[in-house]
Order: sequence, then structure tokens, then C-alpha cells
Amino acid sequence: MAVAAYASLVSLTHFLDNVQHPARRHRLHLDIDRIQSLREKVQFLQEFLEVHSQRISQEVEDLARQITLVADDAEETIDLHVVDQLREGSQDESHHLAVLSSFCQNIDKIIEKIDSITEDLLMIKEEWGDDVQEQNSAIFVPVSSKTLPSSGDDTMVGFEESLLQIMDVLSGDESNLQIVPIVGMGGIGKTTLARNAFNHPYIINQFDILTWITISQEYNMTEILLGLLNTGSIKESAEIEELGKLLYQKLFGRKYLIVMDDVWSTNIWDNLRRFFPDNRNGSRILTTTRLTNVAVSLGSLKPYLMDFLDHDKSWNLLCEKVFGKKSCPYSELEGIGKNIAYGCKGLPLALVVIGGLLSKSNMQPEYWMSVASNVNSFANSQDNEHCLKILSLSYNNLPIHLKSCFLGMRVFPEDHEINISKLINLWVAQGFIKAVRGKSLKEVAEEYLKDLVDRNLILIRRWTRSGKIKACIIHDLLRDLCLKEFERENLIRVSKVENIEFSMKYHGCVCFLCSHPYPSESIHLQPVLVGSRSATTARPLVCEACRIMNPNLIRLRWMKVINHVLGFPGENFPQHTGLRCVSIKASYQRWNTLAEVKFVYPSTVSLLWNLQILVVDLDYSCSHPLVLPFEIWEMPQLTHLSVGGFSLRDPQINRLERDDRTIILENLITLSTRTFRCSAEVIKRVPNLKKLQSSYSNGVVKDSYYSLCNLPQLNKLASLSLEYYSLSEGISFPASLEKLTLSRCSIPWEEMTIIGSSLPDLEVLKLKNPTFQGAEWNLVEEEFLRLRVLSISDCKLARWRVESNHFPKLEKLFLKDMHDLEEIPYGIGDIAALGSIHLDSCGNSVINSAKQILEEQLCYDNELEVLVDGKDIRLLELDDDDK
Repeated sequence: MAVAAYASLVSLTHFLDNVQHPARRHRLHLDIDRIQSLREKVQFLQEFLEVHSQRISQEVEDLARQITLVADDAEETIDLHVVDQLREGSQDESHHLAVLSSFCQNIDKIIEKIDSITEDLLMIKEEWGDDVQEQNSAIFVPVSSKTLPSSGDDTMVGFEESLLQIMDVLSGDESNLQIVPIVGMGGIGKTTLARNAFNHPYIINQFDILTWITISQEYNMTEILLGLLNTGSIKESAEIEELGKLLYQKLFGRKYLIVMDDVWSTNIWDNLRRFFPDNRNGSRILTTTRLTNVAVSLGSLKPYLMDFLDHDKSWNLLCEKVFGKKSCPYSELEGIGKNIAYGCKGLPLALVVIGGLLSKSNMQPEYWMSVASNVNSFANSQDNEHCLKILSLSYNNLPIHLKSCFLGMRVFPEDHEINISKLINLWVAQGFIKAVRGKSLKEVAEEYLKDLVDRNLILIRRWTRSGKIKACIIHDLLRDLCLKEFERENLIRVSKVENIEFSMKYHGCVCFLCSHPYPSESIHLQPVLVGSRSATTARPLVCEACRIMNPNLIRLRWMKVINHVLGFPGENFPQHTGLRCVSIKASYQRWNTLAEVKFVYPSTVSLLWNLQILVVDLDYSCSHPLVLPFEIWEMPQLTHLSVGGFSLRDPQINRLERDDRTIILENLITLSTRTFRCSAEVIKRVPNLKKLQSSYSNGVVKDSYYSLCNLPQLNKLASLSLEYYSLSEGISFPASLEKLTLSRCSIPWEEMTIIGSSLPDLEVLKLKNPTFQGAEWNLVEEEFLRLRVLSISDCKLARWRVESNHFPKLEKLFLKDMHDLEEIPYGIGDIAALGSIHLDSCGNSVINSAKQILEEQLCYDNELEVLVDGKDIRLLELDDDDK
């Protein structure tokens, strides 16, 4: 319970900081001294758990359970007091005094409980004696300048021969369709081997179609077929037989390689086999599974059995993960390290995880000996239990602030590719991220993420074009550990994240918390405000998993957000007042026409006084944008507001500036809205905005009401995205911009010169379907001096004049649908930093100029990659030669 206790304390700290915000003090009756006293006591407990998290005894666990309960009580007490005051409005002074007196008594009781817990903890610490610091130093993993990065999760150390054998089978002369199964225990490297074969240039060159699909234990045939078809133009409501027919037609006559990763049952192949034609052309289906009987039943060939690594290969792999090479640079560690490698029993996953652990250590023999001792004690464990114990070693050595984040990943399904922004929003909203002075919670969360990646507890799946992590995964064995520890800790007692997904497919039968279809039961909730007395209760549906995970649901205060859908009855979305993140997604398709969806936020949206993240994604377009209520400007805790279908109302100055106080949304760093109005009143209320996205319609682009002339005053803005905005009359951007995206904007070429010379920190520039005056772009010196990524798509640009000194830092060039462009400027190839050129749906003249640039650079032994429609241009040339 120590992790749950710590997470509860961090969450409570955010509650206490929020209630003390200066913008709230004029609306709430509070005893600030009591609140501050409580905060100091909470901070003491938090720091105690941080320092002593590795010495958790049963006594401490019992006290941690009490900490969790008292933190829950504190949040409920504060929330009740705040919400009651926010909805009551003006009352006489005697009423306020009575309410405040009752609140103070409740806070005093909470402080008494915390004092008692603190006293017990200090007595336990005294019993530990003087060896506390010494023992901690032997268990903690301090980071030092000697820490070396670990290599990627696709390292094939020890399995080079296996890779060659699999590639031989895949590219063999046998013409009939063959199923090639790879079998072995979890974590032994089956997926890594399959992925290396799948991504090998030689294999890519052998097949017309290559598709990878991951099969989890609870698979869905429709989702599998959609994944195999790999196209967004097919309705999700399509029948299995219809999808299977489309797949058969896609594969018929083509040489294909399909990888089905992590197969758990023969049923999946029994259901799919008729959709894979035998074209007698050497097509292959590669499968990975943990189960030998499944491999035997699936395969037309003898299963390839993955064996454990021998001692030498284990040591080589461990060195690769710890030091980035197949040897140990520290002689004093070599003997200990070989013992650690031996203790891993040849299991690659164990070697990777332990390697990640050691790479974060201070390279001291004492610490390595403690790891070797723990690993050896697990040497005789069996299969999965052995893996879990080794993984537990890595988990147990995590600092407590990372444990809650790691365990929080259990909410994602097995084999799910996790979007990094969603993951970070989850951590922030659940209160897992500790506030650090001078940093936003998002920045701290990104540091936590990097640390977990370095420890090989999170695996990177995809990168953004600018080189940042876009998506990650968690290995299934690590997720097993995550589930086990999550249940033991009872980490989330009530979710502070609500994902509302409203669609025709599951209309009226989804869990109100996770949108999972077919919930098991309904629960009775008491809303705090619902408009009419006749509707004083709500009976939302909740699935069994959410009911178990959130035992405190019925203790919360609820409000309704009403949804009206054209042609459908209204739907109530209950939201509790402790929520920090609300994500609403609505998608309708009826007779091929998107229906109009209207979300009506009542004026009581301010009752969600802890809301930090609001995302509303409406899959439709309407001529009249929806408008957010004025109360949004009264929520100073907001950090992320993404409401693309909505417009922001202008701040009501008289309403906001009570007693000459202006409410500043100082925490708001991300804003995505429709028709953003850049007035002076708006600008001064979002001083720390770092990311802004806005879309304008043709009717407002020339309206001075929406002029962006004040935009440079957002001097912390790093990312700006504009759609359908006219730049023909000039515009100034903040000099702080690092990323600029202009979609369907009207731009004179002269403005591009201004952009290039006035944005010294610009690193990423994306031009999507822009309308330029003229068809020629001539750059001049001293422009785009730090630009690393340039992306231009669907542009009428014909002639482009570039020299190597125009984009001196350019690393990646993306061109898409550039049918009018005569050629890529040859000066692009002379840019020393250039690493890759990506061409999608471009004309032959553009492709030919890219070939010439590549040939010239190869003559100078310069490394350059040119990809055409996702394939290396050199492989395409080999294809042409074969034909």
C-alpha cells in the first residue's frame, strides 16, 4: 500500500494547492492557515515515503493503508466544502461562518489522524537505528555521469543464426503458402526475431505485401481483419465475411508476408485460414506463440523453437544493454556481471531488464553484488514465475514516484500501442506527478517517461518526425507484473479520468467511465445539480472492471453534462467533481451522413473545479461552431484545453475582475480551439501558453475581429498550428516558436522570407495544402538557420531555389503530393546535416532528382536515405531490375 499511499498524498497536494489558488479565495470561505498546515504535514509524509520506500515493513504497510484512507477523506472533505460554496452562490454571512466552522472541525480531525500516523512512523524509523542511510545506499540506484545508455529493444545479440534461418525459410524456393511458427516462452525474443526478419531489407524486397498484426488473448475478429486490410476507408460495422472477402481479394495473386504475433489459440487460424489464398508464389505467414501445441497445430512446417542463450551470449547481451557494446569496460565488474548474466538463465527479457537496471547504477561493485545475489536466489524458479520475480527486482528498485506511473499503465489493454500524450495526461490527471518548481507537470511527466524508457520498463514503438517519442508499448510480462502489483496496492480508488465515447454502435450500453460496451450493472448516484427536481438521480452503467477498480464511486458528488444528438434522445454524462481529465469523443454515421452533435455544458461546469484537461473530439463539421461557456475563464487549474469544434467566448471582464482581480489561466499550456480570437484580454489571461492550434472558416479569415496581430505577445509559445487562415496581409509570430504548421493557409512567398528570418528557434515547419501567390520559392541567406524538419504537402510549388547555406541544420525533408514541382533543388543534397528525404505521391521528375542527389552523396561517402512511398529508393531500383 506504500505506492498507493504516496500517490494519494501527491494527489491530495494538488487538491490543496488548487483550493489555495488566489483566483479562488474571493469565492470560497477557507481557513488558509489550516489548509497550509495540512499541506505541510502531507508533504512530510510524502518525503518520508520517498526516502524510505525501500524499507517497507508490514508495520509501514499498515500505516500506509491508513494514509490512503485519510487522504481520501481529506479530498472528499475539501471537495464537499468547495462544491457546496460554488453552487450556493451568495448567502448571508452567518451561513458562511457556520459552514466554515464545520469545515475547520473536519480538517482538524484529519490533521489529528495524520499526526498520529506520523508519530508511529517516526517511532518505526527510530527502531531502524543508524543503519538507515547505509542500507538505503546499498539498495537505491543513483544516477551518475558513468551511466551509459542501453541499446534498443530489437537487439539481436545471440540470435544472429536464428535470424538467418528464419529468413531462409521465408525466402525459400517452396512455392506453396507456408505457415512458419516461432515458439518459446514469454520474453525469450520471439517477437524481436520476427520483427528483425520482417524489417530486413532482403525480406522486404521479396514480398509485394507485408503486414504485421498482434493477436492478444482476447482477440476480436473484426479488428484483426481491419488491421490486415490496413485501410481507413472501410466501415468498422462491416461483417466478418465481407471483410474476409476484401482481404482475399487484396492478397489474391500477390506475394505476401503476414506476421501474426503472439497467437494464443488455434481458433484464430481456424477462423482466418479461408481468407488467405495460396497463390503458389512463395507467400508466407509467420506466427509467434508461447504454446507448443498451438505452434504444432498452426504450422505447415516444424515449429522453430527459441532456446535460451548460453553463458557467453548472455554476457554479450547484458554488456550490450549496459554499456552499449559486447564487452565490459570495468574489470572489477566483469566477474560479478557474468554471475548476473548466468543468474538470468539465458532469458533475453531478464537480461534486458536487468541490463536497464544496471545501466542506471553508479557502476559500483557493492551494488552489482546485491543484484547478483537477488538474481541467483531466483535461479531455480520456474518459467513465468521466474520472469515475474526478475521483473519485480526491477520494479522494486524504482523510486516510489515512478512506481505509481508504471502501475498506472495497467489501464491500457494488452498489446496496446500507447499514445505518449494520452499516457502523460493520464499520469497528470490521476495525480501521480509531483509538482516541481519551475516546471510544468507535463515536463516532469516527460522526465518520468524517459527514466522508465531508460530502465527498459517501457518500450518505444514510434517516433515523431521531429524525433520525440510518439507511442510506446509495455511488454506483456511487464504488464503481468503491473497487474499483480496494481491489485496488491489498490492504487486507484476512484478514477480522476473519464473517457466518454458516444457512438451509434454502442448507444446506451457502455460503461460511463471507460466506454467499454456491455457493462454489468448500474449504480445509483446523487448529482449535485441537474436542472430540474424531477431528475435528481442518475443511474449510469458501469462495467465490472471499473466497479472493482473504483470502490469510492458512490461517495462522490456528481453533475450531468447533457448531450443532444440529432435523431436520438438526450444522453446524460455523469461527471464527478473530483475529475481532472475529461475526454469526450462522439462519432456518428447514419446513411453515410454525419449527424450533428451538440454538447451543452451547463453553467455549472465550474463545479469541475479540479479539471485540468478537457478534450472534446467531435467527428463532424458544422457551419455554426459550438461555444464554450464563460466559466472556462474561471478555471485557473486548466492545463490542456482541446476543443476543436468549439469557440472560446470572450472573457466577461466585469464578471472575471471582481474586486479588481483578474483570473489568469497561468497553468494553461495547450489550447486547441476553433476561431481563436487573439485579443489583448485573451492574451493576458494565457501568458504561459506553449502550444496553440486553431481553425478558421472562410467567413472569418478576413474579419479583423479575428486578427492575430497580438500573437507575438505570447512569448512562450513554442508550437503554433493554423488552418484556413489568410496571411496575405501580413502576420507576426512569436520569436519563441519552435514548430509552425500552416494548413490550407493563404501565404505570399514574401511572408515565408519573414518567417524564415524572424523565427530564430524554428526547428519544424509544416506546410499542408497552402495557397501561395506564384509558383516559385527563392530563399535568401540568414533564413531558417535552425530548421531541422521541413514538410511540404499538396502545394503548387513548381520551382524551388535552395543553396546549402539556406537550411544549414536540415535533417529531414518530407514532400507529399508535389505533382507540380519540377525537381528537388540539388543544393539540398549539399546540406551536411541532411539524413533523409521522404517522398510520397510525388511526380517522376521529383523522384529522379532525388536519385541524382543520392548518387552524388554516395560518391562522397555521405550517409543519406531516400524513401519513396515508404520504401528505400535503392530497393525500388532493385525491384525495377528484377522486372
